[in-house]
Amino acid sequence: MTEYTHRPVLVEEVVKYLITKKDGTYVDCTAGEGGHSEAILKRLEKGGRLVGIDCDATSLCVANERLKGYNNWVSINENFINIHKVLDRINIRAIDGVLFDLGFSSFQMENHKRGFSFNYEGPLDMRMSRKGDSSRAWDLVNRLPFEELRKIIREYGEEFRASRIARAIVRFRQKKTIDTTVELSNLIENAIPRRSRIHPATRTFQALRIAVNNELENLRKGVAAATGVLNPDGRICVISFHSLEDRIVKNTFRDSPVLKVVTKKPITALEDEVKINPRSRSAKLRAAEKKQTSDIRHQEKK
Repeated sequence: MTEYTHRPVLVEEVVKYLITKKDGTYVDCTAGEGGHSEAILKRLEKGGRLVGIDCDATSLCVANERLKGYNNWVSINENFINIHKVLDRINIRAIDGVLFDLGFSSFQMENHKRGFSFNYEGPLDMRMSRKGDSSRAWDLVNRLPFEELRKIIREYGEEFRASRIARAIVRFRQKKTIDTTVELSNLIENAIPRRSRIHPATRTFQALRIAVNNELENLRKGVAAATGVLNPDGRICVISFHSLEDRIVKNTFRDSPVLKVVTKKPITALEDEVKINPRSRSAKLRAAEKKQTSDIRHQEKK
């Protein structure tokens, strides 16, 4: 039996809030290794189907192997901001629910060649998708001017020591390029020595990953696009792992004229799940439901 390294978070909660019609059509916009997708498929009944989308082709291959026994599953390697194109390609006009899990899997983090983690020696890459000619983390670290680099680390990493880190990077690269995850991690630790159990490079790596993959803007676009293809009473569920993401989801759901917030407060993992899966500690699930057309018109008249 195949062992999957990634343990999906809030599985029961996702199924509870996402599935309103067991014979409906659903989309897992971040299928990854297929953990949430498998849980959804197990709950669907005759007529129900699931589309898995992921921009990481390697992870999607793992999901396909895991879910090969389901004939109501189809997967497409694509960025979720293009959900309209994906559904058009397979002749689906509207869906009953959509899931976004914004976390990174163990499979991705432990892949040395991807460069997502400072715990493993690897190239400064951090790209989720290898399609196109998008910049790598290496390009940002070695080519951006001080002020642009500082801004990325401060805004995307919420790192108050961003100036010191950016200055150390710029100073170091005058001698040689910064080529590996460990090289960058050590540089940061020398610039701002460890004062807690959290590694000093944690926030900088988060910031670079967000910038490389345009994660926050893609989240805004993805939620908007998914809302557009939802049937009335269809649900949209988003699992976020840091405050920047959660704030976008919270505000988008609250301000949308066509969505009704289902979870007044974010759903978090119970103590038992956190013990088994520590990464679930920071997970927050928010859900919203698309209003009926009559409800939207009534609101517009107010």
